[in-house]
Amino acid sequence: MAEVDARSAEDKPQSLGRSALLMLRDLVVIFLIAILISFLVKTFLMRPFYIPSESMAETLQVNDRIAVSLLQPELIDIERGDIVVFEDPGGWLQHAPAEERSGAAGYMHDFLVFIGLAPDESHGYLVKRVIGLPGDVVACCNDFGQVTVNGTPINEPYLHLEDASLPASGTEFEVTVPEDSLWVLGDNRYHSADSRAHTAGPHSGFVPIDNVVGRAILTTWPMDRWRWLDNHADVFANVPEHAAP
Repeated sequence: MAEVDARSAEDKPQSLGRSALLMLRDLVVIFLIAILISFLVKTFLMRPFYIPSESMAETLQVNDRIAVSLLQPELIDIERGDIVVFEDPGGWLQHAPAEERSGAAGYMHDFLVFIGLAPDESHGYLVKRVIGLPGDVVACCNDFGQVTVNGTPINEPYLHLEDASLPASGTEFEVTVPEDSLWVLGDNRYHSADSRAHTAGPHSGFVPIDNVVGRAILTTWPMDRWRWLDNHADVFANVPEHAAP
C-alpha cells in the first residue's frame, strides 16, 4: 500500500504539469482564433473610426468612436441620410503630422489597428451625411430656408444650428449629382467643410462612391454615448427618385 501511495505522489506533479500545459495551449489557440475573427471582421464586416472634428455635432462628438459597416456600398446600396466614412477625394483635409508612437506602445497600437480593435489614423478619412444620390438635384435654400432634393423640401431634425431661425445652409447652391457620386453635408452645417466647400476641387465637391469605406452604424465610445446611428429615412420618404424633367 505504501508503494502505491508513493507512486501516486510522484505522478501528481507530472499530472499537474500536463494540465497546465494543456490549459496554456488552449488559451493560445483561443487567443489566435480571437485575433483571426477580429481581423476577418475588420476586413470584411466592420471597422472602428474616431471623430476628429465637430462637423457632425450633435450627432457625433469630437473623439467619439464609431463602428462602420463595410457592407455599404459593396453589398448594400447607400441611401440618403446615411452617415458615411470616406477617403479624402482630394484637398478636403489639411493633413497634420500623425502622432508618433514608439517602443512597445507603438507596436501595440499597430497590432490593434491590424486586427481592427483600434482606428487607423494613417489615412485621411472624413465622415458626413449623404444628402444627394446619383442623379439627384440638391439645392438650398428655398423660401423657408430648407434644403430641397429633386424639388422636395426636407425637414432635417439632425441639424445643429446655433439659431433655429438660420437656413439649413449659409451657402446657397444647386447641384446635380453625377453618376457614381454623392453630395454630402455635415450635421453641424455652419461648421462643416463638406461638399459645399470643395466645389472648386478635383471632383467639384462630389464624393466618388468608390471612396466610401462604409456606413457608420454605431457609436461605441464613450460608453454613455453608445447608440445606433439613425439615417432618418423618414426625412427623405417623400423625395422622388429623380428630379422632374
